[in-house]
Amino acid sequence: MTLNKDMIRNVAIIAHVDHGKTTLVDGLLKQSHTFRDNQAEMNQTLIMDSGDQEHERGITITAKQTCVYYNGYKINIIDTPGHADFSGEVERTLNMADGVLLIVDAQEGPMPQTKFVLSKALDLGLKPVVVINKIDKPAARIDEVLSEIESLFLELATDESQLFYPVYYAIAREGRAGKTPELDDDLHVIFESIINDIPAPSVDTDSDSAQLLVAALAGDSYLGKYCIGKIFRGKLKKNQNVTILHSSPTGDAAGGTPAESPDDVGEAAVAGPVGKKAKIDKLFVYKGLGKEEVPEAIAGDIVAITGVAEANIGDTIATGDNPEALPTIELEAPTLSIYIGPNTSPLKGREGDFTTSRQIAERLEKELETNIALKIQPDGLGYKVSGRGELHLSVLIETLRREGYEMEVGRPEVVYREIDGVKSEPIEDLTIEVSPEFVGAVSQELGVRKAELKTQEITSSGATRFVYTISTAALIGLRNNLLTATKGTVIMSSIPSGYRPVEGKYKPERNGALVSFEDGVSTAYALDAAQARGILYIPPGVPVYKGMIIGLSNKKDDLDINICREKQLTNMRTHASDGAIQLTPYTQLSLEQCLDFLLDDELLEVTPKSLRLRKRQLDPIKRKRENKAV
Repeated sequence: MTLNKDMIRNVAIIAHVDHGKTTLVDGLLKQSHTFRDNQAEMNQTLIMDSGDQEHERGITITAKQTCVYYNGYKINIIDTPGHADFSGEVERTLNMADGVLLIVDAQEGPMPQTKFVLSKALDLGLKPVVVINKIDKPAARIDEVLSEIESLFLELATDESQLFYPVYYAIAREGRAGKTPELDDDLHVIFESIINDIPAPSVDTDSDSAQLLVAALAGDSYLGKYCIGKIFRGKLKKNQNVTILHSSPTGDAAGGTPAESPDDVGEAAVAGPVGKKAKIDKLFVYKGLGKEEVPEAIAGDIVAITGVAEANIGDTIATGDNPEALPTIELEAPTLSIYIGPNTSPLKGREGDFTTSRQIAERLEKELETNIALKIQPDGLGYKVSGRGELHLSVLIETLRREGYEMEVGRPEVVYREIDGVKSEPIEDLTIEVSPEFVGAVSQELGVRKAELKTQEITSSGATRFVYTISTAALIGLRNNLLTATKGTVIMSSIPSGYRPVEGKYKPERNGALVSFEDGVSTAYALDAAQARGILYIPPGVPVYKGMIIGLSNKKDDLDINICREKQLTNMRTHASDGAIQLTPYTQLSLEQCLDFLLDDELLEVTPKSLRLRKRQLDPIKRKRENKAV
């Protein structure tokens, strides 16, 4: 059967984190007979989450494309991340879709990221289909959630037609959905909705010249770089000559500088598209989890192309004598930055394969090709890397670490903007849900961080839901503090909500650090004495150096301490020295906890094997002089 654009549907799955996007895609893949009954994928869950960090964290980090066939229709499915830190992935991939499945949890209802992704979809004019998922939850509140969704559409709709949308109900984990809460035994109503409610691509198939907007990149060691995107006009063929049209966004090639106002973000400084000639080597369409090589592809389809290695995300690949560029992909501005540079500690070069500034720079430049929400600028020996949030930056650092890179990292800092001559800081809408017994702890922590309470309500499950406005600077380290204060039960999420004039730089409060003033190896004997001074972050028998942070002090000031001291072997016997050493288990900090710990005069040493907190100035005497000078 010859494929035409009316038989193609391009749909993105969007939702707040953990509302069931990837699980629903699992069901669509399995029930469309994409896999044989004996294939391993039929027994897997979260099939689309292929990265190690995605499996470990339980979240989708990068958007992914797949394709299923149903009743002769080709359905290209784009699975997007749900966390606000990876909203850049959502923004660039929505350009390939013609409609969206908006997944909403039947208990939690619309959450901050639900609002963000829906607003982006409606701004692009995409047709929405609402799926209320997890209706089997004991605390599900279907009617209330329906009402909340209606209110959300009323707030965000840019056209009256967007207020009319179909609603379906599902338990994605069981692969069941229906037009009412009385579900069918499969997902056929979702397939039918995609075919009947999502429009066919609005593209020009008859044009002699072709246009494709690059929305994603991939690669392998065999064919090299793949450029992925939707064909908006004409046809593309194997071995066809094309022109790569690049319109640079405002800023330099290494990532740019902040615009003067939020309105500047994403605008193109177009002095006319610059064309580069290339030739398509191979042309692929998606089939299941893989790709299938084809001789040609029509407008409306999502394809992957090799042979156009100089193309990047946002570029247009066009044919014809007068190639035209499509509008470039617009992105929100970064809100946090972090210093990443070569490791300068006494233990540098022992655990990493890539340790130099040049190697780190090359890797960061490569990251820019696919992680387009990042911005990179030189900063001393290293680089200032700006992104959407702590998780966005920590995932990058963890990725580099696993690839063998060794580096040092500074404290996350807010990216300020100049708006109408006034220095302004980003603010976010923060939603927190906790049990009633922890309301006091949450209110106290948010009060210290000068957050402004917007709403407070009791949910149907008995939990208390807060909505705050908080500066991005005050948000750093909040998650870990609240997890501790609520015994790990807090549910929180945030989305950027604009800028406001800086009222005073937020300074995190923290006790002083326990700092080693000797080089050597930590001993149980010395740690036994040190544990009375605070919380230890290292066990016995690990290398330490002068200026390395080994724990958190009980007092406000830093404390230099010798943790390499060994027990003297003498004939003298005392009750104190002869007792068995009882060490309290040390606290092992995660990467995110280490970043939250840092103050301005501290760094985090990151290697493939270790995370070491340290002072910027390792010498204790020089450090005290510098502190006095400040």
